[in-house]
Amino acid sequence: MDFTKPLPRVLRVEYLTYAIAALLAYLLGSVPTGYLVGRARGVDIRQTGSGNIGATNVLRVLGKPAGIAVLIVDSLKGALACWLIPYVIRQTSFGAGSCKECLELVAAIGVILGHNYTCWLNFKGGKGIATTGGVLLALIPAGCGLAVSVWAITLVITRYVSIASIMAAISLPFVVWLTGGSRALIILVAVLGALAIFKHKANIKRLLDGTEPRFRAAKSNSAEKSKV
Repeated sequence: MDFTKPLPRVLRVEYLTYAIAALLAYLLGSVPTGYLVGRARGVDIRQTGSGNIGATNVLRVLGKPAGIAVLIVDSLKGALACWLIPYVIRQTSFGAGSCKECLELVAAIGVILGHNYTCWLNFKGGKGIATTGGVLLALIPAGCGLAVSVWAITLVITRYVSIASIMAAISLPFVVWLTGGSRALIILVAVLGALAIFKHKANIKRLLDGTEPRFRAAKSNSAEKSKV
């Protein structure tokens, strides 16, 4: 291939389409739900509990209603990115012939990176578990159900959200394979699972040190200062 020649117009349009999908998904994922919910309660969620903006820390600090709300919205971010963005782009004149699965995969990567590294909070965000669940719900619902089952069973057994999340992340490529996902999707969820485990590095250190607390929701709306 001669790299000195400009790309054909069709390829330039195709690459631009994927770039737009990635950007839109990133911006959707970057909405810092947990931070906004905390601010609405007068709490900077980054300064209390574990300092993470995800649903688990919100639940521990602000209670079940707030934590469940963040969990739902963060999951919806992943699902909407994979459902809505490819659909909208394929309705446009420049994106009409684009590969649907390719757009879905690009949107999945973009929305999770947006959640994990939000531009609104100096590129520090959540761990991506709920958003990854939303992606799976959109792309392969049966796989999502199995991954959630792994998470729930592990949580019941261990009472550690971090272990449950890590086990769910490890299970991702296997549950997608078992439920008939494409090779591209299996590779994608394996990468996303590895990213989720990497984002749990502080939890892993606390688990090894024996200082990781077990799951417990806040009993009131007041912020707790205990370490998550």
